[in-house]
Order: sequence, then structure tokens, then C-alpha cells
Amino acid sequence: MATHLLTGAGSGIGAVVAQRLVERGDEVWLLARDARRAAQLRETFPTARTLVGDLADPAKLSWAFGHQTLPVTLDSLLHVAGVVELGHVADTPVKVWQETLAVNLVAPAELTRLLLPQLRQARGSIVFVNSGAGQAAHAEWGSYAASKFGLRAMADSLRAEEAPNGVRVTTVYPGRTATPMQQKVHQQEGREYDPSRWIAPESVATAILTAVDLPRDASLTELTVRPGQ
Repeated sequence: MATHLLTGAGSGIGAVVAQRLVERGDEVWLLARDARRAAQLRETFPTARTLVGDLADPAKLSWAFGHQTLPVTLDSLLHVAGVVELGHVADTPVKVWQETLAVNLVAPAELTRLLLPQLRQARGSIVFVNSGAGQAAHAEWGSYAASKFGLRAMADSLRAEEAPNGVRVTTVYPGRTATPMQQKVHQQEGREYDPSRWIAPESVATAILTAVDLPRDASLTELTVRPGQ
């Protein structure tokens, strides 16, 4: 039985990944921002275990984990959570930059650092769910794209550093996916939201688990997922 820890299990892609891992009988740990959210996740996934740590405040993750029981080994660490606020660079306040970079970049780096001993012991996999915005930046996507470009760079460095330890690192770049985040983006864009136009979260979840389940003789370093035609 494999052991996995993931962020963003409350909705969208993360919820699908968590459900699939639970259904196949793996040990699943879910990161929640607070105790209330942890309780909600346990109601949805009764067999899962939870850790509490706020991705918006990555400097406190080490302290939070020091007061909780962590998994002994980890076969995968799945970074799925993310935030987005659209806006021109000229209009984006410091608070938005700080929150976006904290949740989308600094927290994944810190969470990975804290759990690397468990991942090294299991020769596990780390998957960063990035975005098409991590490959090309467009108008009004400045803060989000900056966080995702940074996440890509961090993953590339981590991959080179951890290869001797047998830890695999994968970056998944989904295009627009039918999730609550995408609905929010459409509202910010002033566009009508039609989920049937976009990738189903189940398809992105399949890509993530493909990377995790790949035999040890190979590694998926980068995987781009785009809406079908």
C-alpha cells in the first residue's frame, strides 16, 4: 500500500485525485489550512488522514508540522492547490503578489523541503500541478504566471538535486480545466462559464496518477494537458 500526501483535495483536480487514491486502498494524507477544513475533508474522505498547515503562511508550516504526526514514508507528494487573481500589473497590489507567490510557489517549496526525508526513504515522486500560464504569460495574468514560472524553475532544480536520491519530480501543465477556480477566472474575465468547453478534472487526475504510477525505470519530467478538439 502506497502513501500519498496532497494539497487542494477540497475541490476540482485535487478532490478527484484524492478520491481515486482512497478507492484503490492507498494511505492518503490531506493538507488542510485549518482544523475546520480538516474536519470537512475527513467527512468527505473518511479513511484519509489530515495535516493542518496554511499554505498562505508558509513560514509557519515547520512549526505546525512540529506539533503533528507526519507519515513515516511518502510514495508521493502532490502539489495541487493554487490561487489566482487576474489583473494588470499596474493595478495589482502587493497583497495579491504576496498571497499568490506564497500559495503557488513558496509553500510548495517549503512543504517539499519538510517532507523530503520521507520521500527519499521511499524513493518517491513529487508532482507539481502547474498551468499553461507557467509556459506562457498573457495580459492580466502577471502575478499568477510569475508564480507558475517560478514553480517550474524550482521543480527543474529539485529534479536535478534529488535524482541521486531516487526521487522523481514531475511538472504537469494543465490547460483550462473545469474547476471552481476556472469558474472564478471566468467571472473575473467577465465571460460566461461553460465547463463543457474545458478539460475535465478527471483527465488531469489521470495524468497526475500516470506520473506517480510509472514504473521505476522511467520518469515523466513534464506533461502538458490541453483541451481536446
